[in-house]
Amino acid sequence: MSIRATYDRLVAEGTLKHDPAQEAVMAEFDRIREGLAQPVKRGLFRRAPDPVRGLYLWGGVGRGKSMLMDLFVDGLGDIPARRVHFHAFMQEIHTALHAARKQGVDDAIAPVAADVVASVRLLAFDEMQITDITDAMIVGRLFEALFAGGVTVITTSNRIPDDLYKDGLNRQIFLPFIELIKDRMVVHELASPTDYRQDRLSGSPVYFTPVDAEARATMQAVWTDLAGGDATPLTLHVKGREVTLPRFRNGVGRVGFHALCGLPLGAADYLAVADAVKVLMIDDIPTLGRSNFNEAKRFVTLIDALYEARVRLICSAAAAPEMLYLEGEGTFEFERTASRLREMMSADWGR
Repeated sequence: MSIRATYDRLVAEGTLKHDPAQEAVMAEFDRIREGLAQPVKRGLFRRAPDPVRGLYLWGGVGRGKSMLMDLFVDGLGDIPARRVHFHAFMQEIHTALHAARKQGVDDAIAPVAADVVASVRLLAFDEMQITDITDAMIVGRLFEALFAGGVTVITTSNRIPDDLYKDGLNRQIFLPFIELIKDRMVVHELASPTDYRQDRLSGSPVYFTPVDAEARATMQAVWTDLAGGDATPLTLHVKGREVTLPRFRNGVGRVGFHALCGLPLGAADYLAVADAVKVLMIDDIPTLGRSNFNEAKRFVTLIDALYEARVRLICSAAAAPEMLYLEGEGTFEFERTASRLREMMSADWGR
C-alpha cells in the first residue's frame, strides 16, 4: 500500500492530522517504493544494479519525520528492508569491524558491508547524526559499498547534510560523505510549523510524584504514546565506556534512575545521552542526601546536560523538586537543579 493511501486513511480515522508539509514528501516515498518493487536482475557476471535514489528527510524535532518513515517501511510488504536508529546501526558496524579485524582481514569494511548488502534492499535510518570521529572516518567508505551493492538508503535527521559533523575533528576527511549523500539521496526539508511531539505533551504533567502505582501507570501511558512502537536498547560508546538506555525509539529514551546515576558515569556520558535523545524518561528518582551523595552529584550533572541541550524530561520521583535533596553537603548547590527541574516542567520547554 502506498504511504499516501495509508496516510489518508489515518487522517480520515482521526489518528493523524492533515499536514501539507508531510503530504509534500509523500511523492518521494512512493517513488522509492515503486522503484524497489521492480525485479532485480542478477547474474554471475552482472554487477549489482544502481540502487533507487534514496531520501534524506530533515527538519525540526517532532515534525513527523519518523512517523512517515515508519508508515513507508510498514507498507513495503516483502521487500527486504530494515528500520534502525542510526546510532544503533553504527554500533553494530563497529562490532562487526572489530570481529573482521580479529580474523586478519585487510579491509574490514568490505565483508561487513557485504553482509549488510546481502540482507536488505533498503536501509531506513532514524536520526542520522555524526558526533564521533570514529563514525566520521568510516561512513564514507561504508556507504559507498552499500550503494555499490544496490542498497537504497532513507534517513531522517534534524540537520541539513552540510551541518553533519559540524566543527568535528578532521572534518575535511568527512566532507566527501556529504557530497555522496547529495548525489545518492534526495534532500528534502520537512518544514512543518507544528511540533507534534510537544503538542502531545502540551498541558500534560511531565513530573510524577510520589512513585506509586498511579505514577508508574502514567509513565507507561506516556511512553506508549511517544514511542509509538517496539523499542530497542541504545548503547552509546563514550571514551571506552558503554552507556545504555534500555528502551529507545523515535528519539525518546527511557531509563531507570539507578542505571544512569548509580553507575560511575560523568559529564561526557551525560552529554552523549543529551545529544542522542530528544525526550528522556527517567523512572524512580529517589530522595537524595548523605546516603546516596555520589548518585546525587551525578544527577545534578545529568540535569545540567539535559538542560543545556533543551531535552524534554519526563520522570517519576519520590518528591517534588524542592524536596528531593533536604540534608547533607550539596543542599545549597541542589537548589539550582531544583529550579531547572521546575523550568523543564513548563509547557513550552524544549521548543
